Amino acid sequence: MILVIHQHAKKLVRVRYKGEELEVEETDLCRVFWKLAEEYPEEMIAWCEEEFENNSNLDSWKNIFHHDLVMASYGIRTAFLSEKIGYIDQLPFINVNREVQYATWQMSTDVGGIRGMVLLQFEEMFGQIRNFGLLLNSIAKLGQQNGLFCYSVPGLICPELQQDILKRKLKARAGNQELFSFVQAHYKNIRLWLLFLCFLRYEKSFPIGALIIAFFQKKYFKKNIDLFGIGLQSNRVRNHGDSIDVIIPTLGRKNYLLQVLEDLKSQTQLPKKIIVVEQNSDTASQSDLPELKTRTWPFEIVHHFTHQTGACHARNMALGEVDSEWVFFADDDIRFGADLLQKSLDELKRLGADCLNINCKQEGEKTIFPKIKQWGSFGSGTSIVNSDFSKNIDFDEIFEYGFGEDQDYGMQLRRAGCDIIYHPNLEILHLKASRGGFREIDLPPWEKDKPKPSPTLMIYAKKYYTPEQLKGFKTELFLRFYSKQEIKNPFKYLKMMRERWGKSAQWAENLQKNSSEINCKLPVG
Repeated sequence: MILVIHQHAKKLVRVRYKGEELEVEETDLCRVFWKLAEEYPEEMIAWCEEEFENNSNLDSWKNIFHHDLVMASYGIRTAFLSEKIGYIDQLPFINVNREVQYATWQMSTDVGGIRGMVLLQFEEMFGQIRNFGLLLNSIAKLGQQNGLFCYSVPGLICPELQQDILKRKLKARAGNQELFSFVQAHYKNIRLWLLFLCFLRYEKSFPIGALIIAFFQKKYFKKNIDLFGIGLQSNRVRNHGDSIDVIIPTLGRKNYLLQVLEDLKSQTQLPKKIIVVEQNSDTASQSDLPELKTRTWPFEIVHHFTHQTGACHARNMALGEVDSEWVFFADDDIRFGADLLQKSLDELKRLGADCLNINCKQEGEKTIFPKIKQWGSFGSGTSIVNSDFSKNIDFDEIFEYGFGEDQDYGMQLRRAGCDIIYHPNLEILHLKASRGGFREIDLPPWEKDKPKPSPTLMIYAKKYYTPEQLKGFKTELFLRFYSKQEIKNPFKYLKMMRERWGKSAQWAENLQKNSSEINCKLPVG
């Protein structure tokens, strides 16, 4: 490993290699970064603020950088961008949980590293950048969309320092001008205008200079970086086997479910257990699935029949039965090839990952994202998860009232330290059955009030968004919905939307209150 030691991300102090100081002719920090990558492509090129040179936990670095396509850093005192980036970005990579390894493109100059050969792939595009913080964040932001695995990792520093560090708020190195230019470079053009509007509305400022300068910023949004030639083989040591349980909630889709079971029966890597939660709200009804017992299956089938409907309740019931190393969260109206589970487990091992989100498409649909990458969503009917995480996380049943349980469960996984990886080459066909499934067909209780957004989405936003993300989400919602409704007077429209936002917030509060009361009444143990 080569360690580049700097002062405040501006001045090169020294370079260390194998415990010795390495002489370099270049004095510019960014130029040294590229030069070292050219001369030592097989090495880890690490950086560290001089003040923290003796606080790095070098023993853990091999486990953190367990394959060549990992880029990681940790903010001890500084971040590059401020929380204001949340005004235009509501993805999970913004509000970082600094207590665990967390997927994010936000890189700190305090401490971190990237493999030299990987760094070189970005030199042609970013070689002219002379701001070290901007360089690291540009590499990570573009790299993440092209298959680079980017993290904030507390394990980069000594454990005894971590608790004190968490008490401090990170200080942003970039000002408003750098923020606006970064947004122009790495986001759609409309995001720049949204940022400007949010500054007017919430910061009470008029950053016209930063806006104008940003117009001259070179665009990197959706640029392609080819990392395919860099072999990805994790050296992560795990005690996991290949046993896998499958969870399937179902309601009124008998024939579809039996097709799924036949696909599972044909797997080259057979699941250990299938947990079917059959739901029917008719209290006089009985199970419609005698085949689960009358047919011969090459795996154990655990069958629950319940009159309580709801995806969250069903999956939580099923999670209580899991005892394998992996859990496949499956829908009841999907089809897949005989090698899906075997290939998925092989890829989980190769990537050193704990969660795989499988590419789920309808008939005739094309793959939108062609590269393996960190995923900003989660599919509760198309994912395989390490049971060390899944057995300790429940689906929040507050989302039974609407939609959002997928995103919420995904956020719970991330905040527990589980990264979610999307894999385009592992495919599931979603039949999109016209009826049944696992949701009630009744209209939600707030239908007449017409809240905006839906109360469950409001709950999700308030649960996981930073204040800036919530304000940006509200502003964007108001702007997007304007053309989809009939009120064209902007003042009347604004009044109407504020009322609907207020109704959504009130419904969300009521749902959370009712959920808390129910949980308090549940027996312990």
